[in-house]
Amino acid sequence: MSWMPAFAGMTMVLLTGAAQAETVLRRGNSVEPETLDPHQARGVSASNVLRDLYEGLTREAPDGAVIPGVAERWDVSADGREYTFHLRAGARWSSGEALTAADFAESLRRALAPATASPVAQILAPLDHVDATDARTLRLRLRTATPHLPGLLSHPAAFPVHASNRAGAPFAPGTLVGNGAYRLVDWVAHAHIALERNPAYWDAASVGVDRVLFYPTENPASEIKRYRAGELDWTDTIPVGQARWVRENLARELHVSPYLGVYFYGFNLTRPPFKDNPALRRALALAVDRETLVSRIVATGEVPAATWVPPGIAGYTPQRPEWADWPAARRLEEARRLYAQAGYSAGNPLELELRYNTGDNHKRVALAVSWMWRQALGVRTSLVNEEYKVFLQNRRARRVTQLFRADWIGDYDDAATFAERMLSSSGLNDTGYANPDYDKRVQQAAGEADPARRRAALEQAERILLEDLPVMPLYFYVSKHLVKPGVTGWQPNIMDHHYSRYFRITR
Repeated sequence: MSWMPAFAGMTMVLLTGAAQAETVLRRGNSVEPETLDPHQARGVSASNVLRDLYEGLTREAPDGAVIPGVAERWDVSADGREYTFHLRAGARWSSGEALTAADFAESLRRALAPATASPVAQILAPLDHVDATDARTLRLRLRTATPHLPGLLSHPAAFPVHASNRAGAPFAPGTLVGNGAYRLVDWVAHAHIALERNPAYWDAASVGVDRVLFYPTENPASEIKRYRAGELDWTDTIPVGQARWVRENLARELHVSPYLGVYFYGFNLTRPPFKDNPALRRALALAVDRETLVSRIVATGEVPAATWVPPGIAGYTPQRPEWADWPAARRLEEARRLYAQAGYSAGNPLELELRYNTGDNHKRVALAVSWMWRQALGVRTSLVNEEYKVFLQNRRARRVTQLFRADWIGDYDDAATFAERMLSSSGLNDTGYANPDYDKRVQQAAGEADPARRRAALEQAERILLEDLPVMPLYFYVSKHLVKPGVTGWQPNIMDHHYSRYFRITR
């Protein structure tokens, strides 16, 4: 089983005669990655870099389809509970050493080990036993049949980590040993991350770009300035305040596509005012006019979200709460009733702190939502803007947060990636939500081989979640990027994963 990109073999631009130009791809990349340890990274910006530095047993094609990676093929047992992966003979680390099945086995054990405290270990929950039978054969025994396992194994949580990094060598230039199409050569915090083609990569001949520069830019307005000045080849997003201008002036460079992600506000359920106060959480959720939010504030094609799981996932129906289909007047009436039930009024208004990480888009949404709450209920909201790493630390600690901005981008195209995020045991559950009935349904789905019963368990879990409301979904994402005409190979996909190796530069 093998795959080769359709544009493999294309030649690059020449400088003069036979001299070949070094091609450089300059990518806007949102916030500064928190780490380049694939078993510790939880943000989208870190994962963008990791998919260039590492390769799992599987990877994704430009259109998002799961295809062979380090494993050239695999066999599945009749009961669907055992996968045997056969590694490529040419698989190597960027150091030149052979990459073996034992490296994968040790890495998977590391990702799952409690001592690692990986926030993404839940991705690998289906694994029961990992065994390297020889240098090129890896056997994975599962707790139950998991048809989407190949998709899970393309996630950074399943990437191999070199023995030196497992032993404590920093995931930094000079010491990070990867196995992907690129290797790390420079990392200047809040400035850039520089990668270069990895000559030891098994498919190095088909890699289309020599160097990749990732530029963290928390402010989309600054990012688009750099793009227009010719300093970036593509942007991570576009500023919501400039969406109309972009459509009118850069329409041919704008790529908007469906995206498996939800933008939401998370309630800290471990402290006041939201601990043991579902009426207040529901009042705030009902008082938000999501249609106005997406049409006038965000305004780049997003979809109002009343459910937790986005539309478009195969074999699943997102569970809508009853109030989602009420007229606006009825929603506001119920929001005011619940607000009063929670103990608040015009004379005793809720004073609320809403935290978000630096970014004009997040600020605009926070201002709009807080204004809606003020108009409908009289809530007094203080906005707290924090640098991304500090913001994540505060969310995890749950000591100072009351309400916080968040999003979740599906790790794979299945409803379980949304359900598992809110498990009480999940390292990504920053709300402190813990409902044994919810956990039971999600775990039941994880152990269910029958597709219909699995779907029913996941849908029941979502209904429980929407009743408890530890999170307030606001809208479902679309991906939106500006891409220079000289960059070829772009294909939309619902995961919005774009490996640098698939691109060509023709400027």
